Amino acid sequence: MQYLHTMVRISNVDDSLDFYCNKLGMVETRRSESEAGRYTNIFLAAPNDIDTAKAEGAPTLEMTYNWDPEEYSGGRNFGHLAFRVDDIYAVCQTLMDGGVTINRPPRDGRMAFVVSPDGVSVELLQRGEALEAAEPWSSMENTGSW
Repeated sequence: MQYLHTMVRISNVDDSLDFYCNKLGMVETRRSESEAGRYTNIFLAAPNDIDTAKAEGAPTLEMTYNWDPEEYSGGRNFGHLAFRVDDIYAVCQTLMDGGVTINRPPRDGRMAFVVSPDGVSVELLQRGEALEAAEPWSSMENTGSW
């Protein structure tokens, strides 16, 4: 398993970049926007992690700016932890066998979400290319929220 990123939702890009970059010293490593999803993702790395972050996409802070105004309460501004795994199906099966609910199954062979006992959302991402679709994951429905 490899730690990838922590995602936080932000309400103002300029204020957040000022805080994380100008004041804390983090560096923007990449940015993407989704017109359809109406959001901007900005990834930041600590100065000592820049090379790793640019080469492998980790470890970073993912700031998500949703273009439509939203009031964040109850920890909603904190999104999720993310880990890269060697075999997403095996990891999900082990978690499920251990009593963990797979909230967003890896139907695509690439991404899944589970929730910690304290309600922290955890994203699991397949290392490299997505695995070929397989049951029971392909037809498993989402459960709860993440």
